[in-house]
Amino acid sequence: MSIPMIIASVLLILHGLIHLMGTAAYMKLAVIDQLPYKTTVLGGRWELGPRGTTVYGALWAVAAIGFIVAAVALLSGWTWWQPVLIGVTLFSLILTALDWGVAYAGVIINIVILAVLWLGPLFTS
Repeated sequence: MSIPMIIASVLLILHGLIHLMGTAAYMKLAVIDQLPYKTTVLGGRWELGPRGTTVYGALWAVAAIGFIVAAVALLSGWTWWQPVLIGVTLFSLILTALDWGVAYAGVIINIVILAVLWLGPLFTS
């Protein structure tokens, strides 16, 4: 296992854990000043309601699990880590874009992950 792969795995796990902040905020499990509870996304244009917001929060947990699973697969040398990471990153990109006002950093991180995955073969060939 190379040092860059270990670093990448740790960063993916951290990104996944940060998603749990969304879960905590949108499911009203914790108060997070930087991520206030609200029932709308898309800058207030789409009303989810309390139940929809709970589902939205649960989806953030799904993304967290996906990033952690992808990181463990990468660390373990399993070949399916890359398609899982692409899928969970696209899923996370949607979640973060829906709440761009407070999750814009997540959008940027997801785009960086996708760019690294896309450009990675150029650096290794």
